[in-house]
Amino acid sequence: MAEKKKKDIDPVEAEPTAEELKKQLEEAQAKVAELEAQLKEAEEARAKAEEKEAERKNEFLRLMAEFDTFRRRTAEEKLELVKSASADTVKGLLPVLDDCEIALDQLEKAHADESAIEGTKLIFNKLMGYLKGKGLEPIAAKGETFDTELHEAVTLFPAPSEDLKGKVVDVVQTGYTLGGKVLRFAKVIVGA
Repeated sequence: MAEKKKKDIDPVEAEPTAEELKKQLEEAQAKVAELEAQLKEAEEARAKAEEKEAERKNEFLRLMAEFDTFRRRTAEEKLELVKSASADTVKGLLPVLDDCEIALDQLEKAHADESAIEGTKLIFNKLMGYLKGKGLEPIAAKGETFDTELHEAVTLFPAPSEDLKGKVVDVVQTGYTLGGKVLRFAKVIVGA
């Protein structure tokens, strides 16, 4: 019994041999290599995910910029459409203004009744006031230097004096601008 106890108490636990240690080291190195490979794969997957996220973010920003450009362009087109419609309406009323000017001139030449002249002036002033509120402005012409951007020469007339050469001597038809743009050129007679 004493022998059995000795065996139980002092089992022979031999220290691992060099080969066993080498094998354990190789297994540990293989496990480390496997873990490093998994880590590398995980890092590559993370890098790809970050790249995809950056691409999606860039795509989102581009789409937002395109939408903002579209919205701005659409608003500008709507505004331009309204201005165009307004310009067409005002342009259609210009002959009425011309007729009022002619009527006033004829009434004054014929020494007509003062009430007829005042009534025509009232109509003309109301129409002109309304159109000025829409941005219509008459083009100054008589006595001004001839400007092809604002005036259309109907004819040349010998200038009565040297200082009237190249200047507008008379206005055949009043020109107008709408919002700073020429709506109708002033038809003028230029001194030569």
